[in-house]
Amino acid sequence: MAINLEKGQKISLSKESGTTLTKVVMGLGWDAKQTEKKSGILGGLFKVGSGENTIDLDASCIMFAGDKVVDAIFFGQLTSKDGSIVHTGDNRTGAGDGDDEQIIVDLSRVPENVTALVFTVNSFTGQTFNEVENAYCRLLDGSNQNEIARYTLTSQGAHTAQIMAKLYRHNGEWKMHAMGENATGRTINDLFQPISLLL
Repeated sequence: MAINLEKGQKISLSKESGTTLTKVVMGLGWDAKQTEKKSGILGGLFKVGSGENTIDLDASCIMFAGDKVVDAIFFGQLTSKDGSIVHTGDNRTGAGDGDDEQIIVDLSRVPENVTALVFTVNSFTGQTFNEVENAYCRLLDGSNQNEIARYTLTSQGAHTAQIMAKLYRHNGEWKMHAMGENATGRTINDLFQPISLLL
């Protein structure tokens, strides 16, 4: 059974999955808040249905060696240079159920000098998280798709990005830290510095 993480919580991936993980999937899901369309000659008093809003959130993964960026995986570079991390592609609306974007990590292929993998989400279209609902990130066992942990991105506000979670090496095993730190930025490049201050 998956753990519902709270901000700041840390877990051991092998302990929670019951096995030594070699491949994990970080999934991100979200919906744009829906608004009511109004029309009519009487000042828009008559509701005629639900407006369809879209939001383009982007999931990314940054590889760090200490506080130095090694590589970044995002919609503009779907595979890490070493091939250990693959982004499944860009979802520009948040439409549909389940994960809107996924990042697949082969932990056995992550280079030894990489100490942390930081997962972020940013609003490419510039809307703030006040306009997002049902947002979450979750970690799956890549071998069987079982959910290991889930972190609900409930923090709404005027920020346009969030530093979601970190996978990091500790005493020879991988752990996960639910970070949940708000940030500002439309692209992954805007997040390098604030992340390095948190490592």
